[in-house]
Amino acid sequence: MITMQLYYTGTNGSALLFVKEMEETGIAEKIRQEPGNLVYHYYHSLSDPETVLLVDAWADQEALDFHHASPMMQDILNLREKYGLVVRAERYRSDQENIPERDQQYHSH
Repeated sequence: MITMQLYYTGTNGSALLFVKEMEETGIAEKIRQEPGNLVYHYYHSLSDPETVLLVDAWADQEALDFHHASPMMQDILNLREKYGLVVRAERYRSDQENIPERDQQYHSH
């Protein structure tokens, strides 16, 4: 599994307006329906009200590549430009099968 964390930062509430448009136009829901999408959720930062975090997870690189080649990517890029957002991305690979036993007590099942 590949998890992406995208930090969308704007001014005067523009990051929240971006998310609102992503949800209201159905772009976010279409992405959630793409093959291999496991998670696609936005979170509002409590410490930085001008930043919204998107966590999206994909089954594998093939699913992520499919998403990047989809028509929704241009829609996302257009909205990012419309709202003047700066984006910082982080990428993580799942290590679920290798969680040490001493750490497993901290995870709910």
